[in-house]
Amino acid sequence: MSNPHAESSHILALSCRDKVGIVAAVTAHLAGIDGFILDSQQYADLALGRFFMRVEFSGAGAAFPGSIEDLRSGFAPVAKQYDMAWELVPAADKPRLLIAVSRGSHCLNDLLHRWRTGNLPVEIVGVVSNHPDLRDLTEWHGIAFHHLPIGPEGREAQEAQVLSLFRECKADYLVLARYMQVLSPATVDQLAGRCINIHHSFLPSFKGAKPYHQAHRQGVKLIGATAHFVTSDLDEGPIIEQDVERVDHRATERDLVRIGRDIEARVLARAVSWTAERRVFLNGVRTVVFR
Repeated sequence: MSNPHAESSHILALSCRDKVGIVAAVTAHLAGIDGFILDSQQYADLALGRFFMRVEFSGAGAAFPGSIEDLRSGFAPVAKQYDMAWELVPAADKPRLLIAVSRGSHCLNDLLHRWRTGNLPVEIVGVVSNHPDLRDLTEWHGIAFHHLPIGPEGREAQEAQVLSLFRECKADYLVLARYMQVLSPATVDQLAGRCINIHHSFLPSFKGAKPYHQAHRQGVKLIGATAHFVTSDLDEGPIIEQDVERVDHRATERDLVRIGRDIEARVLARAVSWTAERRVFLNGVRTVVFR
């Protein structure tokens, strides 16, 4: 759902070592510049001693700065005092996405439809694939399609092309929408915290190929999907979102695949949307997600 305040509000997202006074310092600063808080969420990870906060606010008086640069420079002393990792952006700011896909169309189609209808707060700057199959679907939506097959030069050369395209498009995130290739550790390192994958399984169960077939053999009663940040540990990156559906003994392998594809599409869309809205924070091997 679109945010009715997005044209005039701003989002402050921050994390730092937990200590007394952080919330008071942030809210006092906003009050001092005539900032009106529309939404605020915070979380203290007591085990790791980390603090996370997301605040959406708008201007409500003459003292409110007239530019994003002034807003950022005004908050910088507070951030320095608490050694924060922080971001302050207009709520209307849309991260730029490059989507990678192989032959499966369901996740790509869902993302493109949501984007086209204004229900995904991102700018899709291109689709890259190791197969040509989804060119027509992509270009129908007016998005550039880049076919980068894995040739005789091997996977490293192809990944170098993907990274080059990522930079050329000035993308903020690479979204693997059923991209059926394992990225090399070197590529993953360059995209740390900026690469989101959808795994067609409720991790950590049934990793690898044909998870729904594995699930069927085991007679599972729940199937699901997992969206996570990509790390060098295959399918074990920090989890952003998961969902499940209940099934029973009557479900065939084909039923599980069909149901699973629906879950994958909606889980990936949530993960992308929440990340775009600065609701997702990396917290070691886990995430903090302000829904």
